[in-house]
Amino acid sequence: MAEVVGHFDWSGPVGITFPGVVTGGVTRTAANVDKGWIDLDARTLLSGKLSLPVTVLNDADAAGVAEMTFGAGRGRKGTVIVLTLGTGIGSALFIDGKLVPNTELGHLELNGHDAEKHASTKAKEDEDLSWHHWAHRVQKYLAHVEMLFSPELFIIGGGVSRKAEKFLPLIEHVRAEMVPAELQNNAGIVGAAMAAAGS
Repeated sequence: MAEVVGHFDWSGPVGITFPGVVTGGVTRTAANVDKGWIDLDARTLLSGKLSLPVTVLNDADAAGVAEMTFGAGRGRKGTVIVLTLGTGIGSALFIDGKLVPNTELGHLELNGHDAEKHASTKAKEDEDLSWHHWAHRVQKYLAHVEMLFSPELFIIGGGVSRKAEKFLPLIEHVRAEMVPAELQNNAGIVGAAMAAAGS
């Protein structure tokens, strides 16, 4: 991070996303990263390393805020859920445009395990699943989330969103509207910048 900041000769605030729960700049969980991040004051640590003010937030929350401001969720009211499919499944829940932070819906139980172990992009790659087979798994996950939260809209993000045409049309039996993230995998970067600018 220090190398990137130095490369751009940046002297302003920095937004940093983290794949887990973040409260008050402290990283509370570490499902897919080193457990040393659990209960770490990441904001103080990273601010010290960069010698700049730092804002740390959940990566899916950052992506969600960007999508709701500039992307597929722009102007949408009601309940909207942004899901980032990647190494795990990140989630951002919005009610009338207001974020409910750190929802971590990828850890809902599905088939006796964390849903992300079954329906993430990593699961597709690790198990060499076809788009059709994987879409069926994602459908089961979305149906479960829909049963719990009754969203009007699912925004599907993460790197796989650029290939949405390969799997979204295969998903059935979900009442909510489903659309790919317009900012795709850049949503988290945009959201981090927004958080830094607002800090």
